[in-house]
Amino acid sequence: MRLLPILPVLAIYCLTACKNEPAKEQPASPAPASTGNNPEGVARLLFERFNRHDWEGMAALYTDTAEFKDPSFGKGMVKQTRAETVKKYKELNALFTNFRDSVIGVYPSGDNYVTVEFISKGTAPDGTLFELPICAILTVENGFISKDFTYYDNEQ
Repeated sequence: MRLLPILPVLAIYCLTACKNEPAKEQPASPAPASTGNNPEGVARLLFERFNRHDWEGMAALYTDTAEFKDPSFGKGMVKQTRAETVKKYKELNALFTNFRDSVIGVYPSGDNYVTVEFISKGTAPDGTLFELPICAILTVENGFISKDFTYYDNEQ
């Protein structure tokens, strides 16, 4: 499936999402008791909250300031606070109101890492359906995601 109709929308989102405006820090939440420092449990909870569009709950799974690699941020690594993560996903949700991720596989690696393979699906503002295979490598420390390195082909 070609994503050409969605590329201009994603480009605009990327430009607006990368503003370096200071955001208020949210107070640190304790690690979810049900996941402890289990990277697989944290990853599954992340996607559960994502699919409910519970942006605050999802952001609470990250450290106060986490490191992200994501084509939507450009080629380098970006640090984001929980508040910035909430803002990013609220803005994305305003563009793609019915988007959702289907997890294909969760692959733990060592004590602090998990790779998640998933497909993101939704409807673009112009009504075009999209389906995008994605892979994310998460680093979990003390029950929180400290690094989220997400990879997908944004040239489709």
